[in-house]
Amino acid sequence: MNESILRFGIYLPPFGPFGDPKVLVELAVRAEAAGWDGVFLWDHVVTDMMPIADPWTTLAAIAHATETLLLGPTITPLARRRPWIVARHASTVSRLSNGRLIVGTGLGVDESGDFSSFGEPTDLATRSAMLTEGLTLMRAMWAGEAIQHVGPHYQVNLTAAEPEPHRIPVWMASSTNNPQVIHRAAGCDGIFPNPDDQELTPEEIASIRQDLHRAGLPTDRPFDVAVRGNASPAWQEDKDVDLKGLAQAGMTWWMESLIHFDPLALSMAVVDAGPPPV
Repeated sequence: MNESILRFGIYLPPFGPFGDPKVLVELAVRAEAAGWDGVFLWDHVVTDMMPIADPWTTLAAIAHATETLLLGPTITPLARRRPWIVARHASTVSRLSNGRLIVGTGLGVDESGDFSSFGEPTDLATRSAMLTEGLTLMRAMWAGEAIQHVGPHYQVNLTAAEPEPHRIPVWMASSTNNPQVIHRAAGCDGIFPNPDDQELTPEEIASIRQDLHRAGLPTDRPFDVAVRGNASPAWQEDKDVDLKGLAQAGMTWWMESLIHFDPLALSMAVVDAGPPPV
């Protein structure tokens, strides 16, 4: 792969010091000015570090305040949000941004109570089935198809409508290399491998690429691999990340990860420093 097509994003939670949507809009404007290619927000409803901002309304504000920045939720769990509402949210932000939206989706997690606090299903099998069914419905709505659907989790009856004016790419989050997860991701526009306990290596990225091709992803189809971590020289400690090796292995997006327990001034310094050198 040619590293010259590598893109750089800021990836962060909309809570704690980032819980004020005005701060997130300012951060996005500064990211665009500093040369970042995208800003991507976590999607949670419960946190132990308030306040918390809704990602979709914040993304709409960011879309209005920027011109070239790609943006999206990374990730929004369809099992926790009705897929037709997500489809409408995405349609609105896509049109407002003139096609700069990327929808990251996945199973989500319940570590802060995002599901269990509200009586939502927490078992992986149910959430996986809801994700698959919901993604099919969401894509059909974007395509303007007539939908008569009665499934195990959703019922939808819609007449045909105009398709979306801009194509809306979908990235699939993956915390494991489970074959079902890889197969689902191979049908999308990208993958966001996000293991809980480690930073990904070039060898692991190459292995994920191989798994995707074995699952049916054509070798010549454009496909994003987004990798999170910390490589900015603006951090107050040395970061040893092999960005060149990751890009050669198949990474197409480096997601510089900001976190809510760091001082806001430090996070903004990382943003203002621009993408790390490869």
